[in-house]
Amino acid sequence: MEALGSSLSIVAYLALFCSVGLIFVFANLLIGYLVRPSDPHAEKEEIYECGEPTIGSSYVQFDLRFYVVALLFIIFDVEVAFFFPWATVFGKADHLSDQRFAVVAADTSVLTPQAIGLYKEFGVREPALPESVPPTLAKPFNQKYGKGAASAATLTPEQAADVCKLGGRQLMLVTLVDILVFFAVLMVGFAYVWKRGDLNWVRAVTDARSQGAVRTLAPEEVTEQDPVLTA
Repeated sequence: MEALGSSLSIVAYLALFCSVGLIFVFANLLIGYLVRPSDPHAEKEEIYECGEPTIGSSYVQFDLRFYVVALLFIIFDVEVAFFFPWATVFGKADHLSDQRFAVVAADTSVLTPQAIGLYKEFGVREPALPESVPPTLAKPFNQKYGKGAASAATLTPEQAADVCKLGGRQLMLVTLVDILVFFAVLMVGFAYVWKRGDLNWVRAVTDARSQGAVRTLAPEEVTEQDPVLTA
């Protein structure tokens, strides 16, 4: 029931956030429609491009490189959003592995409220002290407490706290490897589009130069019928 209540509260917050955003947008549009002056004329309907007068018709197809560069920007820009979950997990794991962070309450065998809260942020519903050493942590645990210590039947509060900190350090390493793989895939994709020439702004000229043949039009070959759009 507690997990269900938490999920419902998250959905309620999201619904409230979206509702406020939509109301804000439509309220501004409505207020602008009611209070702004209405003075349509031919000059307002002219094409505006960075304050410069346009030459030629605007009903021409833009160079596809505009769209290619825009799509590449969106793709690589959206990838930044994937850093936030990683940074959150890495930061919390670093906090857990910090030697100054109290995992076990003094003279007890229970987790501190801070440690319980941290484990719940990791997604652990009922945090508790570990009763044994996980196999993946046996080697560093034995290095600290001696050979065979990881196979002991019970753990002291100090040993249980060390298991928690070793687990946090292991999680840090896993997240670090994860982000390195992410960066590697991202750089491979970037190198691929670079190799294809998608980032060359004047791609046609670049391809022609690579073939050793660039032809420029003489002034008399340019006609006024050619659509031109300048900014």
